[in-house]
Amino acid sequence: MKAQSALSKTAGAWLAAVALAACSSAPQVPAKVAVPPSQSVAQANQRLARVAKERAAIEAHYAEAEHACYQRFFVNHCLDKIKESRRTALAEQRAIEIEASHFLRQARVDERDRAMAEADARYKEEEARLAAEPPQPPRAPTEVPPPRPSPVAERVAKHNEKMREVEARERAEAGKRAENVAAFNKRKAEAEARQREVARRKAEKAAKEQAKEEAKEQKAAPANSQ
Repeated sequence: MKAQSALSKTAGAWLAAVALAACSSAPQVPAKVAVPPSQSVAQANQRLARVAKERAAIEAHYAEAEHACYQRFFVNHCLDKIKESRRTALAEQRAIEIEASHFLRQARVDERDRAMAEADARYKEEEARLAAEPPQPPRAPTEVPPPRPSPVAERVAKHNEKMREVEARERAEAGKRAENVAAFNKRKAEAEARQREVARRKAEKAAKEQAKEEAKEQKAAPANSQ
């Protein structure tokens, strides 16, 4: 962490170095940045967050230094110097970023490999356990329950049964109606026959009585003539 703090101070101190460099004509050769390796995922994430802040600070300091250069006599020379210093400071932050990103990628790879190794170990352990167990006896075949009737088919069957009952009842009632009609017609015919018989007997009786009256009148006629 001390090395990280030392590197992060670059953004705050580089403007002073730029001012001195602007007054010197000797070319600056940027030294290679040595970044201490990250020790944990948390530290690598902290370094990446700090890099973002340091870059913003470098750009802000560069803007201030650029404004100061325009106040000097040798403006172009001053601008070249602060640009070189800015590039050096950004290169330092880039080196920190590369190291932290590499650490995080390697940590993810290691975590994946560790998870795969644990899964493979569990699989082999399960295989060994199953191989050590005695074979299971064959299970008796279970009876398959009969298929449940479809609700639609059941409703259709009930409807058809009801219709058959209605038709049977109508046929029975039609037979009874026919019997009733036949009985009525028979009684009517018998009544008409009785009426005709009564009328015939009355006519015969009336004819006999009339014949008797005529016979009496015929007998009485000769007696009256004497």
